[in-house]
Amino acid sequence: MALNSKQRSYLMSLASKEKAMFQVGKEGITPEVCEAVSEALEAHELVKIKLLKNGYDEVKEPSRTLAERTRAELVTVIGRTAVLYRPSKEKKRIVLP
Repeated sequence: MALNSKQRSYLMSLASKEKAMFQVGKEGITPEVCEAVSEALEAHELVKIKLLKNGYDEVKEPSRTLAERTRAELVTVIGRTAVLYRPSKEKKRIVLP
Protein backbone atom coordinates (compact mmCIF):
# COMPACT_ATOMS: atom_id res chain seq x y z
CA MET A 1 0.00 0.00 0.00
CA ALA A 2 1.57 3.25 -1.09
CA LEU A 3 0.58 6.47 0.63
CA ASN A 4 -0.03 9.63 -1.36
CA SER A 5 1.13 13.04 -0.10
CA LYS A 6 -2.27 13.97 1.37
CA GLN A 7 -2.44 10.74 3.39
CA ARG A 8 1.19 11.09 4.48
CA SER A 9 0.53 14.66 5.63
CA TYR A 10 -2.56 13.56 7.57
CA LEU A 11 -0.64 10.77 9.32
CA MET A 12 2.23 13.15 10.17
CA SER A 13 -0.25 15.52 11.82
CA LEU A 14 -1.65 12.66 13.91
CA ALA A 15 1.84 11.47 14.86
CA SER A 16 3.01 14.93 15.90
CA LYS A 17 0.75 14.76 18.96
CA GLU A 18 2.08 11.38 20.12
CA LYS A 19 5.24 10.42 21.97
CA ALA A 20 7.62 7.74 20.72
CA MET A 21 6.46 4.25 21.72
CA PHE A 22 9.79 2.52 21.12
CA GLN A 23 13.49 3.27 21.36
CA VAL A 24 15.95 1.33 19.25
CA GLY A 25 19.55 1.49 20.46
CA LYS A 26 22.79 -0.41 20.13
CA GLU A 27 21.07 -3.82 20.11
CA GLY A 28 19.57 -2.85 16.78
CA ILE A 29 16.48 -4.17 15.05
CA THR A 30 16.09 -7.59 16.61
CA PRO A 31 13.24 -10.03 15.91
CA GLU A 32 11.83 -9.13 19.33
CA VAL A 33 11.73 -5.43 18.43
CA CYS A 34 10.04 -6.24 15.11
CA GLU A 35 7.44 -8.39 16.86
CA ALA A 36 6.71 -5.71 19.48
CA VAL A 37 6.38 -3.00 16.80
CA SER A 38 4.14 -5.26 14.73
CA GLU A 39 1.84 -5.84 17.72
CA ALA A 40 1.75 -2.09 18.43
CA LEU A 41 0.89 -1.40 14.77
CA GLU A 42 -2.00 -3.87 14.97
CA ALA A 43 -3.30 -2.15 18.10
CA HIS A 44 -2.63 1.51 17.22
CA GLU A 45 -1.97 1.59 13.43
CA LEU A 46 0.45 4.53 13.85
CA VAL A 47 3.71 4.11 15.78
CA LYS A 48 6.56 6.51 16.49
CA ILE A 49 10.03 5.05 16.99
CA LYS A 50 13.10 6.84 18.33
CA LEU A 51 16.49 5.67 17.02
CA LEU A 52 19.13 6.43 19.63
CA LYS A 53 22.47 8.06 18.74
CA ASN A 54 24.66 5.26 20.07
CA GLY A 55 22.91 2.75 17.81
CA TYR A 56 22.86 4.34 14.38
CA ASP A 57 24.59 7.10 12.44
CA GLU A 58 22.15 6.86 9.53
CA VAL A 59 18.45 6.85 10.47
CA LYS A 60 16.57 6.26 7.21
CA GLU A 61 18.01 2.85 6.37
CA PRO A 62 17.14 1.16 9.70
CA SER A 63 13.69 2.80 9.52
CA ARG A 64 13.11 1.29 6.07
CA THR A 65 14.32 -2.09 7.32
CA LEU A 66 11.91 -1.99 10.26
CA ALA A 67 9.06 -0.97 7.96
CA GLU A 68 9.81 -3.90 5.62
CA ARG A 69 10.05 -6.43 8.44
CA THR A 70 6.75 -5.30 9.98
CA ARG A 71 5.02 -4.87 6.59
CA ALA A 72 4.29 -1.23 7.37
CA GLU A 73 4.60 2.05 5.48
CA LEU A 74 7.34 4.45 6.49
CA VAL A 75 5.42 7.73 6.82
CA THR A 76 8.33 10.01 7.63
CA VAL A 77 11.71 10.30 9.33
CA ILE A 78 12.34 13.54 11.17
CA GLY A 79 15.61 13.82 13.03
CA ARG A 80 16.05 10.51 14.81
CA THR A 81 12.34 9.68 14.92
CA ALA A 82 10.53 7.45 12.43
CA VAL A 83 6.78 7.09 12.00
CA LEU A 84 5.30 3.81 10.73
CA TYR A 85 1.73 3.12 9.62
CA ARG A 86 -0.08 -0.13 8.96
CA PRO A 87 -3.88 -0.48 8.90
CA SER A 88 -5.20 -2.92 11.47
CA LYS A 89 -6.72 -6.16 10.22
CA GLU A 90 -9.38 -6.30 12.93
CA LYS A 91 -9.94 -2.83 14.35
CA LYS A 92 -9.45 0.09 11.96
CA ARG A 93 -9.00 3.31 13.92
CA ILE A 94 -7.58 5.70 11.34
CA VAL A 95 -9.56 6.64 8.25
CA LEU A 96 -7.26 8.04 5.58
CA PRO A 97 -8.44 10.96 3.44
